[in-house]
Amino acid sequence: MQTPLLSLPTLLFALPLLAAPCPDWSDAEALREIQPLAAQIAAWDDAYHNHGQSPISDELYDQARARLAHWQTCWPDVGTTLSDAPSGAAGNAEHPVAQTGLRKLADEAAVTEWMASRENLWVQPKVDGVAVTLVYRAGFLQQAISRGDGRLGQDWTAQVRQLPAVPQQLPQRLDAILQGEFYWRLDKHVQARDGSLGARGSVAGLLARHSLTAQDAARIGLFIWDWPDGPAEMGERLQGLTALGFPDSQRFSQALSTPADARQWRQHWYRSALPFASDGVVLRQGQRPPGARWQATPPHWAAAWKYPASQALAVVRAVDFSIGRSGRITPVLRLQPVQLDDRRISRVSVGSLSRWQEMDIRPGDQVSIQLAGLTLPRLQEVIWRTQQRAPLRIPDASTYHALSCWQATPDCQQQFLARLTWLGGRNGLALPGIGAGTWARLLEAGRLEGLLDWLHFDDRQLKNISGIGPRSREHLLARFAEARQRPFSQWLAALGAPSLDAEAQASDWATLSRRSQADWQRQAGVGAAGAEQRWAFFNDPQVQALAAQLREAKVAGF
Repeated sequence: MQTPLLSLPTLLFALPLLAAPCPDWSDAEALREIQPLAAQIAAWDDAYHNHGQSPISDELYDQARARLAHWQTCWPDVGTTLSDAPSGAAGNAEHPVAQTGLRKLADEAAVTEWMASRENLWVQPKVDGVAVTLVYRAGFLQQAISRGDGRLGQDWTAQVRQLPAVPQQLPQRLDAILQGEFYWRLDKHVQARDGSLGARGSVAGLLARHSLTAQDAARIGLFIWDWPDGPAEMGERLQGLTALGFPDSQRFSQALSTPADARQWRQHWYRSALPFASDGVVLRQGQRPPGARWQATPPHWAAAWKYPASQALAVVRAVDFSIGRSGRITPVLRLQPVQLDDRRISRVSVGSLSRWQEMDIRPGDQVSIQLAGLTLPRLQEVIWRTQQRAPLRIPDASTYHALSCWQATPDCQQQFLARLTWLGGRNGLALPGIGAGTWARLLEAGRLEGLLDWLHFDDRQLKNISGIGPRSREHLLARFAEARQRPFSQWLAALGAPSLDAEAQASDWATLSRRSQADWQRQAGVGAAGAEQRWAFFNDPQVQALAAQLREAKVAGF
């Protein structure tokens, strides 16, 4: 979790938001929200830079920091200033050449624009590690300095002398300033598949120690990405670094001619096996100013194009409680839209009511989400809780179950609609062209109170319903008539009966409703709980009333 040294517009590129409006807060509310988030980020900074711990992933940290910066643009006179140098991170060792940081390009269009005014360009993987400056004098390692704020860093010389990846003596007796990245060695790591695996935090944690085991020291690799006082031409610098004992610089640097080249190498390194985690690519001009002119700000001669975010920090706008056909309550978060890979994410399921109760997610909270199997959004955890805990109307789980809501009462609208949708769907009566939208229109028009009221509809009852014209009425009435001809087994499935064996499906309602729990338990694969469930369904008064309606409608089996 390397704190970026970025201007605000650049920093906001790190946040995969589709829109970032200012929250609807008063100044007092903004103060209550901004100050605690700033304090949380400061605590994360302290844990990472001063204690070698990573309590939050790098992606989510960058996004939280970007969101705080955005809030501070909305209320410039409220809260605390976003610090680029966490307390204790800068140290007192001065970099002989400033570490510049990188501007981040948002997309391929930004890459194309950036490349258009430049020539002699190169691309490298953006190694996900911990930045360092190495100072050699007459070929001997004199000092190692952490990035810090780009001007001042911590003296890591004692720790770095323990790393086999860092030559203590160069093959040539020359003075050299090298800037690079310590990384955690990984075997055939594919970023698109594996993610970052906390690799940066592992390196930071070890370098925070004064003494390393030989095994830990061997796990730290080094990628040199610049030689400020080296040859003027990139090709010569890369050859020179290889001669000095840093071959990865040449191995992982490629010349660029077009934006398509940049895209190709970005995809290649994203999906190919590498010895380190990476979070994008870096585009560089072959020639750049002398090191004495570098400043601790993003330069014009290099920029980063990051990989698609694998995680996103999303603001919760609302919490909906969806009640399904079986009475299961599923909380669903409505989110301020975020982008993950090529997906626009505005909703995510919490999974279960009990999980939501444990997490206690409220509007205004910030949660981390990722794509499961590269397609479905999955809630991970709450990263930040808003200070204003909004009250919610939470359904009473004890009132919803497999035998509740056979009528369209106010508290039963969701489960009742789910029953209708199942009844007409492919698992039920398979009525073509009749889905949740059709049933919802009938409900909104007040035409349905019970689950089977539609069996007796005629053209007059379907008139003057919004969205249902003459041809739709004709279609509906034809499908409703067909439903009466569906076999008994299909009607049982449509009503939501528990699964039955072939013998039961070939029977009739009267026979099945007379079965005892002991009778049901003799069905293959049915235990005591399953037997009780089946007995309860066939003996439920509301289900029996539905069976009577079907008997009156002369549906087979009832």
